Amino acid sequence: MLGDAWLWVAVEWSSPPYMEFYAPDGFDTLTTVALLVAALVKAALLWLILRAPAPGPLDRREKALRRLLYLAVAYTLVLWYPMALLPDAVDAALQLALWTAIDVLYLLVIRWRSRTLRAAVAVMFAVGLAGMANELLDELDLPDLESGIVVGLGLMLAGVAATILTVVGQRRDGRWSLGTLVAGWLSVGVYVLVIPLNFLSEGISGGRLVILVMMDAMGLVSTVWIAATAREMPAGGRPADPPPARRRVVRVAVAAVAVLPVIALIHPEQTPHLTYTGWSMDCYARPGFGDLKPAERDAAFLCRARSTDGGVPPMFPDSLSDQQILASGRALCRAKDRDEQQAILARAGSERSAWGVDPWDLVYVCPEIVGATHPELLRSAAEAEAANTAYIAEENAKCRDPWPRTKGVVQATAKYFLFADGDHGYQVHDPEDEGDEGDEEAWERAIDKMYDDGTFIGVTRTAVLIGHIEDVIDLCLTVKALRTAPPRRTAGWQQVNEVPIISRSGRLTVPEMGDGEVGAGAPMPNLAIAGKGRYRLRVYVRVGEAGEEHLVVVFPGASKKRITLKS
Repeated sequence: MLGDAWLWVAVEWSSPPYMEFYAPDGFDTLTTVALLVAALVKAALLWLILRAPAPGPLDRREKALRRLLYLAVAYTLVLWYPMALLPDAVDAALQLALWTAIDVLYLLVIRWRSRTLRAAVAVMFAVGLAGMANELLDELDLPDLESGIVVGLGLMLAGVAATILTVVGQRRDGRWSLGTLVAGWLSVGVYVLVIPLNFLSEGISGGRLVILVMMDAMGLVSTVWIAATAREMPAGGRPADPPPARRRVVRVAVAAVAVLPVIALIHPEQTPHLTYTGWSMDCYARPGFGDLKPAERDAAFLCRARSTDGGVPPMFPDSLSDQQILASGRALCRAKDRDEQQAILARAGSERSAWGVDPWDLVYVCPEIVGATHPELLRSAAEAEAANTAYIAEENAKCRDPWPRTKGVVQATAKYFLFADGDHGYQVHDPEDEGDEGDEEAWERAIDKMYDDGTFIGVTRTAVLIGHIEDVIDLCLTVKALRTAPPRRTAGWQQVNEVPIISRSGRLTVPEMGDGEVGAGAPMPNLAIAGKGRYRLRVYVRVGEAGEEHLVVVFPGASKKRITLKS
């Protein structure tokens, strides 16, 4: 295994990629032969790359182009390693600056001898540089063009076209040898072979590593062409102008090569293109609106529109194209009322048109409309968390200690947030005792009891379930732990009840919100101040202008009686 890794590093100048996956038992014979052949091929290509520059005078532009081309060669051979230690955005910016300068100097130095040819090359260079600029924007997390198969194919065709037209220009210039032109044409062939070689590798045992070796060796052909272009820069004689008929043929060919890649980038707006379905893996774990780049919002809406989570039908059927769904989404944004939304959904063939559509779905296609009435939907995850923290703190501040003069050994006052529907209240329990937690029959009896006797309190051995007497979604809760039983003090309270509770682990507390939506809005103390044993729990309840208010007092006590002090 060590010998295999050494052979790979010696030939490929890098660590073996995914060796544990592709070759867990070492390289097979085919991979070893490919590495040895690649070593000979790369040695020959390196000899061509490192040949001394041809002598002869150069003007200022030609000197600059030669130096930049040799810099590009150095990057390919050695500079890529230190550049990999820098942030990706720095590497992308330097690459964009280098190739922008090279492309401009290509246009100025090569004797194209045809305005049409020069213009076509300029267009292809611009498309290629636009792709590099888009990569830089993506690295900087700035708005960029949404990438895809069509765009990627168009950029690849533009790169091929730029290389072809540059080689044609070098031939018409007359300064470059046949070997340099052949290297240019071979580099075009390497571009074309990338996709079929990838498919071929899937059908060969150990083929993935073999193809990697072949592609790496062939990739140096492009570097040979760049180095030869720099080496043979000195001026030579100008060839004679071709006849008019030949010039017309060249112009037609150049125009075709220039236009076809651009056409490949354009697709009709109504093409039934389906990016996502209800089962697409890319639709899971997507961030909220505020954490998405502008270019990612349409994709997020398509995911939600086609989602079948929970077994519900999708908002739109899969038979509609992406463009049709996005257009329908924007029409839903402009709808005057829910009836108009339902009509739009029905025309689109939705199976859930009667449901209408929610603003948290539409925000992805019309944030300016939804944000005007629901600004909270525009927040990022960090902003939403900060707003929620501020809201909880504000709600907690509305609650006051109803017994400010009676200080507990431990105590806390906070807003307790309840379930909106079907909630039985909150509990004081021993969080480390799983005995009663898993006893469904004991909980059912406790729940039945709390409603049958009108106390709204259900008791198991190690937990007390406390209900609310009004239809509320939150209440003010104060908990106190005392060393002895306090005075009854029932005045001003609507209900006062006292029940037994046991702590087997030495803990009694109230659930907190944490990352959920239910629980106390502030840290709750351990009310079992005497450790393991029996306690008494007294609950005071009243409803006033501030809403429903509960006071829970816990103190040591061996009695097992349930006492109603006030009802």
